[in-house]
Amino acid sequence: MNNYQRGYGPTGKHSNPATSVLSRGKTLTDKHHHNTTGKTMTNQQAQQSYDIGMIGLGVMGRNLLLNMADHGYSVAGYDKDQAKVEALRRESTEQTIAAKTGLVDFIALLSQPRSVMLLVPAGAPVDSVIDDLLPHLNIGDLIIDAGNSYFKDTDLRTRKLAAKGIHFLGVGVSGGEHGARHGPCFMVGGQKQAYERVRPILEAAAAKIDGDPCAAWLGHESAGHFVKMVHNGIEYAVMQLIAETYDLMQRNLALNDEEIREVYASWNQGELNGYLIEITEHIFAQQDEKSGGHLIDKIVAVAKQKGTGMWTSQSAMELQVPIPTIDLAVAMRDLSGFVKERQQAGAIYQLALPRFAGDRSVFLNQLGRALFASTIIVYAQGMALLKVASSQYKYHLDLEAVARIWRGGCIIRAALLDDIRLAFRTKRYLANLLLAPNLAQKLIDHQDDLRQVVCHALTSGVPTPGFMASLAYFDAYRSLWLPANLIQAQRDYFGAHSYERNDADGTFHTEWDKP
Repeated sequence: MNNYQRGYGPTGKHSNPATSVLSRGKTLTDKHHHNTTGKTMTNQQAQQSYDIGMIGLGVMGRNLLLNMADHGYSVAGYDKDQAKVEALRRESTEQTIAAKTGLVDFIALLSQPRSVMLLVPAGAPVDSVIDDLLPHLNIGDLIIDAGNSYFKDTDLRTRKLAAKGIHFLGVGVSGGEHGARHGPCFMVGGQKQAYERVRPILEAAAAKIDGDPCAAWLGHESAGHFVKMVHNGIEYAVMQLIAETYDLMQRNLALNDEEIREVYASWNQGELNGYLIEITEHIFAQQDEKSGGHLIDKIVAVAKQKGTGMWTSQSAMELQVPIPTIDLAVAMRDLSGFVKERQQAGAIYQLALPRFAGDRSVFLNQLGRALFASTIIVYAQGMALLKVASSQYKYHLDLEAVARIWRGGCIIRAALLDDIRLAFRTKRYLANLLLAPNLAQKLIDHQDDLRQVVCHALTSGVPTPGFMASLAYFDAYRSLWLPANLIQAQRDYFGAHSYERNDADGTFHTEWDKP
């Protein structure tokens, strides 16, 4: 079984002497009750003392709460929506779970010091929930934001709550609905001592790779949310690359859905082994009950986004770290929405896409190898951003730990992460993955395939901007010289911005337009 496939699911129950059920309004009848503070609770206290609370009982919140309960923790949920509360009650059978629609009643259920997790939409809803909570919390209580919050918002919330004596963790959670229920990846930022209070719960609920939980404290303040943001940026780029392989196979090679499915299935058995390739195979196997054909052919070709990819690009520009493949993936989602304009442009620039005339099996092998090379380059861009952010924001990230927890539960989990983890274990402060000997050799072995695919796409007219951006980044990064001297001369010409010389120290300015 592959590593990423082992990344879902618990490896065993958490030991908890409380075996009675508190669900649908029932009370515990056991003598003692476990909680994360290590205290032994009496029967009277246990009736209203739960290890952790969850605000937001949508798909992610409900499934994560059930996951924690599966591991023996007593959990309480809160949502204003009665239907969501009832849904949790219906799904909880043998677990120790309570659910409330009243905030005060919910808070009263939690053992002190309280730990409250939020899984609500990013932005204003998070601040609104925090403001509602504050009057009911005590000094030393803990709030955990497990949504996709913007990292700068997390920094502000951390400082605001610290001033009130409330601990705060920003936790990136990846794995989707299935991951939340059976084992996600937790990327934790904030006070380490606050994390230690809930570490047993998160590690128990997390995905496991060879028994190692895919959960880790990564640094102070917004470290967890920043890492999750970059995780999502990498996710955007890899999805774009996979979509480009689909485009080439469908429009240029004229493969049908079943043939395309077989290609992804074969790729998933080799070096491209990973969750996104696996689900792509499954997508092409899915039949549409309404039409009788394949569902993929009935889905509108407009990709949406929730902002994390855009934040990744914005942050990289602020930190002056080039991540062109990720930037391009964000841009292509935007461009997919310009349907009417693209239809008009297609009518003006009519170009029949030529059918592939070569050996399909040879090209498909090149295409898979090109995808693998580009995926390495995408991870290199994302990890380079994390390295610079770690220094700039004083996160002190351990990138080997990041690669370790990404191996299970999360959307970008893949066999390649073992090589990435090895690269950072070998050289902790590696500037860029392209400099790691083990990955450099893989790129040397695959670069010709990437060039062949890009050349073929250019001549055929099938847009593959993700592959092109990856190759351009690779060539620019390995280049001993770039033509930036001309750019500096131009800046000095029109703006007197000055320039430096390669044969003398200091800065210089030239009156370019004077004879």
